[in-house]
Amino acid sequence: MKLTEEEKKTALIITRQILKEFNGNRGNLIPVLQQVQNKLGYVPPVAMEEMAAHFDIPAVDVYGVLTFYNQFRLTPPGKNQVKICMGTACHMRGAHTIQEAWERRLNIKVGETTEDREFSLERVACVGCCTMAPVVVINEQVHGKVTPTRVDGLLFSYQLDKQQTKEGGTE
Repeated sequence: MKLTEEEKKTALIITRQILKEFNGNRGNLIPVLQQVQNKLGYVPPVAMEEMAAHFDIPAVDVYGVLTFYNQFRLTPPGKNQVKICMGTACHMRGAHTIQEAWERRLNIKVGETTEDREFSLERVACVGCCTMAPVVVINEQVHGKVTPTRVDGLLFSYQLDKQQTKEGGTE
């Protein structure tokens, strides 16, 4: 996903502010990554490069740490975050099929954001709603017993809500 110049500038400013709080000890890399993610919602390449310079390590080492831990995102989150539960109950009831349906409909893979930044797609370990498996959480709203057809319905519902918001003039 391509970042705008404004997004790059903002990421640099925020990353530099955070780095001021930390010395060049490499052990501070993860706390810096966490703070950047908390502020921006993801860790962009310009932030990784800035951290690499600060800690005097290759940028690929920052990338390696970033991709090792699944708590970090490489792309900006979408306005609507779709989380597919992959816990045992959901897995056994076809969560992979639900994931494939979302990927097909949104034309993205897990961990990505749509070009218009409306949706991002994530896998989560368990949301604790096992009796409703398979479960999808959209913007913290839980949807249970999801089927591939229901994926279409959820997206259609979102589109209707968005259209009504525009027509109502509240967007």
